[in-house]
Amino acid sequence: MKLVVDENIPGADELFAQFGAVQRLRGRAIDAAVVCDADILVVRSVTRIDAALLRGSRVRFVGSTTAGIDHVCLADLDALGIRFAHAPGSNADSVVDYVLGVLALRFPDAASIASRRIGIVGCGNVGGRLLRRLRALGISCRVYDPFVEGIAEACAFDEVLDCDVLSLHVPLTSEGDHPTRYLLGAAQLQALPAQALLINTARGAVVDNAALLALLRARADLGVVLDVWEHEPRIEPALLARTLIGTPHIAGYAVDGKLRGVAQVYRALCDFLQGGAPLESFAALQLPPAGVVPAQATSWQQAVLGCYDPRSDDARLRALAFATPADIATGFDRLRRDYPARRELGAWHIGSARESERAQLLAAGFHG
Repeated sequence: MKLVVDENIPGADELFAQFGAVQRLRGRAIDAAVVCDADILVVRSVTRIDAALLRGSRVRFVGSTTAGIDHVCLADLDALGIRFAHAPGSNADSVVDYVLGVLALRFPDAASIASRRIGIVGCGNVGGRLLRRLRALGISCRVYDPFVEGIAEACAFDEVLDCDVLSLHVPLTSEGDHPTRYLLGAAQLQALPAQALLINTARGAVVDNAALLALLRARADLGVVLDVWEHEPRIEPALLARTLIGTPHIAGYAVDGKLRGVAQVYRALCDFLQGGAPLESFAALQLPPAGVVPAQATSWQQAVLGCYDPRSDDARLRALAFATPADIATGFDRLRRDYPARRELGAWHIGSARESERAQLLAAGFHG
């Protein structure tokens, strides 16, 4: 049996070699010629999965270690009789940690965030967890999600656009009653209030990047944080230059989430093959140590930034800004490939914080 596996998937050799010969490749190099004689394919979001890739191949199982599946044509897989598995929710906490890091930078103390309203678009795995943490921190929220009922903070789309902060957590879709491609086009972007902060950790094309750049050229009051971009990895340097924070699609890249995603796909493959060693036997899935929340932190904002500060990832991406378009694309992928081991906030122990601070840190997602 032959398995073709994205080289950036951690632990791939150790986990999958028991099933056959493993060929590891860059995700963007996986094409029809590579997979024609493969039986199993394990990928990330950079590989387009459709009939053009798989028709005529031996592939019978495709696993994507990602939460999102906009790179996958499910209808094609169904027509070809190929089993599919992915990893919904695997990196949700990592993305929420990233958003909290951004909020901690924008609102560094209780007074600065007390009167703000955070708008959440999409209340699934990521948006729902963000809502729960913000609720626990006592932060006012509004939520727009036409697919989820029973949310006390639910509001209309126009109302969520009027929030001080707008954080996007939707899949990228082009069909149905509520498509999300260009959910924020020129008209919606222009409706953002003065001094608003827009955070996109969903998919690049949820926001019309050209319209966003045009708006930022006209409105210096808006703050924009982008972890995802249209046409990745060929991002627009002029747009990066106008962001408060710009990062290379790594919000969900905490090692906890990566390994969780691999584990979910591994279990699905074992189920498909009706065999496989238990996950606990693999050293590759052992998490690195996290540590203790910095003792000098006296607020959840300081604690979050002491464990993860998005500015470090911003600096690495911004260093590419003056390269050629091809070099920016190569560098973007390299930053993702070589991303340093980051732990989720839930892996960090609170330590000896005072009781009032301890309650805040627990609400933010730290481990007691």
